[in-house]
Amino acid sequence: MIRDNLATAQAQAWERLAAPGTWWTGAERIAIAAETRHAGNCALCTQRAAALSPLAVAGAHDRLAGSLPEAAIEAIHRIRTDSGRLGETWFRRLREAGMSEEAYVELVSVVAVVTAIDTFRHAAGLQQLPLPTPIDGAPARYRPRNARPGLCWVATLAPEDVTLDDPDLYREHPGPRERYGANIQRALSLVPHSMMHWWDLLEAMYQTSREMRDFACEYRAVTHAQIELLAARVSALNRCEY
Repeated sequence: MIRDNLATAQAQAWERLAAPGTWWTGAERIAIAAETRHAGNCALCTQRAAALSPLAVAGAHDRLAGSLPEAAIEAIHRIRTDSGRLGETWFRRLREAGMSEEAYVELVSVVAVVTAIDTFRHAAGLQQLPLPTPIDGAPARYRPRNARPGLCWVATLAPEDVTLDDPDLYREHPGPRERYGANIQRALSLVPHSMMHWWDLLEAMYQTSREMRDFACEYRAVTHAQIELLAARVSALNRCEY
């Protein structure tokens, strides 16, 4: 049995896939989600994942029919199948191919949400959810005016730089979220709604910042130590440098 808040968070995250985003339409976001699932069957990705270096294997991705640009296909497939070996040079090539840093951040969020929910349901012995029907509408195209480069490959928004025009991202601002603004939390902050899409799901699947630091209380059926052991093992298997 899935606990209620986790089931709710997953259902809400799944529904949000279909809505127009900040830099991608609802139809494009669903196309990204479908391509995320399809990437696991890509022959090129399978060969690259097994190679000493992904650069040692040339070829084209097996992709679904659709209008997503090639830079998006490359990003989706590599993030989904070989994220532990991505580098800034690879990211710069995506930029040169026409992908903006804002569109990249939103794409990462969609890939992460789909991968997390699909993986959870597979582990729990549940069927994959059907992708929702896209919702019409134009992307908002909002970029936080105080987002700054320097922390990682893309610009990020620090807690002290949030303005009244920005959504509730961190604990210093009114609202239910209590994120401290750690680097990992800032990673998607260039696109605030994509950051919230991912972190609202992640905290239900993992723990909130407050719960993670409250060692006097266990909030899950497993202990803090067991959670971190599982997280560390999964991170190692996925070559997570963080």
